[in-house]
Amino acid sequence: MEQNIEVQNAPPKSVRIQQPEPSQRDNKYAPSNGIYVREVKGRVETFRRSLGFVLMALFLVLPWLTWNGEQAILLNILDQRFRIFGMTLWPQDLTILAWIFMVSAFALFLVTTLYGRVWCGFTCPQTAWTFLFIWFERKIEGSRHQRMKLDERPMDADKFLRKSLKHFVWIVVALITAMTFVGYFTEIRVLFIDFWLLESSAWAIGCVLFFTFATYGNAGWMREIMCTHICPYARFQSAMFDKDTFIVAYDEKRGEPRGPRKRKSDIEEQGLGHCVDCQLCVQVCPTGIDIRNGLQYECINCGACVDACDGVMDKMGYPRKLISFTTEHRLEGKQTKIFRFKSVGYGAALILLSALLVLDILFRVPLEFDVIRDRNTLYRENQEGFIENVYTLRIINKSQQAQRFILSASADDVEDMQWMGPTEVSLAGGESDIVPVSIAIDPYFINRPMMSIRFEIEAVDDSRVSRQVTSNFIYQ
Repeated sequence: MEQNIEVQNAPPKSVRIQQPEPSQRDNKYAPSNGIYVREVKGRVETFRRSLGFVLMALFLVLPWLTWNGEQAILLNILDQRFRIFGMTLWPQDLTILAWIFMVSAFALFLVTTLYGRVWCGFTCPQTAWTFLFIWFERKIEGSRHQRMKLDERPMDADKFLRKSLKHFVWIVVALITAMTFVGYFTEIRVLFIDFWLLESSAWAIGCVLFFTFATYGNAGWMREIMCTHICPYARFQSAMFDKDTFIVAYDEKRGEPRGPRKRKSDIEEQGLGHCVDCQLCVQVCPTGIDIRNGLQYECINCGACVDACDGVMDKMGYPRKLISFTTEHRLEGKQTKIFRFKSVGYGAALILLSALLVLDILFRVPLEFDVIRDRNTLYRENQEGFIENVYTLRIINKSQQAQRFILSASADDVEDMQWMGPTEVSLAGGESDIVPVSIAIDPYFINRPMMSIRFEIEAVDDSRVSRQVTSNFIYQ
C-alpha cells in the first residue's frame, strides 16, 4: 500500500551578504587612487627630464619670439590667419595644414611601431606636466613615504599649510601654462597685460580659465586616469605593436623565481632568480602597474622602472637590464628586425607626405586673387557705345611683407578694351582688399554673346608672385 507523505514548502530565508565598501584607493577610476610615485634617478630619467625641459622651454618661449616686428607664431582663428615665422597661412592653404597633420600622424605611427609608446613617456604634454606637478608635490610634501604618512594623519596646521601651498603652486603653473597656450592664438604681450586688468575679450579670459582648470585637473588630480581611460592613443596603440616593437619589458627567464635575499647569498643554492621582489619598479611607475606581469596598455614607456631596477642590480652585483627597453623577439632569443613590412610602409608614407608638404610650401604663391562678376547687371552700354561689364576683384597679400601689385585684363582678338578702375594696389603683409573695376569692349570685337576675359595681377618687386583668373564677359 502506498502512503502519501505531505510535503510542506519552507519559505526560503533571506540571506544578505555584507559586502565591504570599496575604498577610494581600490577604485581605479577615482581622481586620486593612492598612487604615490617614488623618485628615481638614472640615465633614462636624466634623458627624460632633459628632453622635457627643452620641450617645455620651447613651449613657453616660442610665442614671445618676433618676426619682422610681429609675433612669430600666431594662430589667429578669429581672423582666419595662421602666422608661422615667415609664412602666413589662410583658409585657402588648407592643403598645407592637411599635409602637416598627416605627416605628424604617420611620424607617430612609425615611432610607435619601432619604439612603442615613447611619445607618451617622453614628449606627451600630459606626462610632462604630470611629472612637473609631482616634482612640486615632492618638494613641498616630501618623499613617497612622507606623503603617505601626511595623507593618513588628521588635518593639522602643518598639513593644511603644505596642502595649501602645493595647490597654490599647481594653480600658478596651470595659469602660466594656460596663458602661454592661449598666447599662441592671440597677441601674447597684450594678453599678459589685459588679462590682469580684465580688459581682455570674454573669449580670451574664458579660454585661459578653462585651460587653467584643465591643466590643474589633468596633471594634479587625474594624472594616470587620462592615460589609461581617456586618451584614445592607449587604446589603438596595440594595432601598431608587434614582436619587434621596443617596449619596456621584464626578463622573466632571468628574474624568476623572485624573492628577497641577502646581498652575498648564493642564489643558485636558494633557487632564486635575479629579481629581489623589492617592489621599486611598481613604486616609481606613474600609472601604478607591475611591469613584471607582462605588457600592459597602461605602460607609457617612460622607463622609470628601468632605472629603478638597474639601481637595485648595481647594489646586488647583478647585470643590468633585468627590466629594459627590448622586444619580445629579443627576450625569446631571436633577432629583432627593424625593417619589416609595417615599419617600411609607415616610413615610405612618411617620406612621400613630407615631400608633398615641402613641394606645396615651395610652390606656394603668397597671393590670393579672385574675380567676381556683377550678376545684378549683365551688361550696359556706356556713352562711347562700348559694352561694359562690372567686376569685383578680391586680393589677399598672403606674405608678411608689403607688396605693390599691377592689375590688367586681356581677351583674345580684342584690340580695343577700356579698363575703368585702379590699375595698381598696395597691400601690407597679410592685408586684403576689394577693388571694383569695369571692363568696356568695342562691340565690333564682340562676335558672340559670352566671351572669356583674363584678369592678371603681378607684384612689382617680384614677378614670380602673380596670378591669372579667367572670367566671362557677357553681351546679349
